[in-house]
Amino acid sequence: MSGTVIRHDVEAPNAFTQAELGWEAWLEPLPLDELTERHYEGLVDKGRANSPYFRLLVRDPDILGARTRTDNDIFYNEKGGLTRALRELSAASASRTNGCIFCASVHSRFATHKSKRPDDVQRLLDEGPAGQQDDPQWRAVIDASVALTVIPGAFGPEHVRQLREAGLDDLAIIDAINGAAFFNWANRLMLSLGEPTPPAE
Repeated sequence: MSGTVIRHDVEAPNAFTQAELGWEAWLEPLPLDELTERHYEGLVDKGRANSPYFRLLVRDPDILGARTRTDNDIFYNEKGGLTRALRELSAASASRTNGCIFCASVHSRFATHKSKRPDDVQRLLDEGPAGQQDDPQWRAVIDASVALTVIPGAFGPEHVRQLREAGLDDLAIIDAINGAAFFNWANRLMLSLGEPTPPAE
């Protein structure tokens, strides 16, 4: 892998949005024509080969494979627990708190699609996690996600109580914690490896 840092001429977006953004790596992703069967196993979903982010991470296919299976289980395993909309809200809240414009765009878009509540999701992006949210479950998931993101030790019994009082059971509370914790880590990794690019014209 080249150790040269790649400089891009495109100005990175500087506002949170639900638009579909691009992403450019600061280090060279693995070229498509160099992907082997082992790399595709690490990608888990072959379609991810189209993403420069995953082609950068697939330079270590074993770690990427573990990361992707964890990601998929947190967001797509709906055998009980939190709804998909609230899982995406948890990730969007973490991303908004961390300042990861790309991840916030992805997960806010999914949160809107799954919840059919674009205005509430946009308020999270525009006003931040402290913005008005009248739904007790949304408020509880956002507050818990922010606490876990700022510093895990800030998350405590009061957040569990708030989640429980909003009607969430143990499995749903675990899902909220997993979504925020995973994206707290994932945001920081992405922020250190590249930057978002504007939506395609």
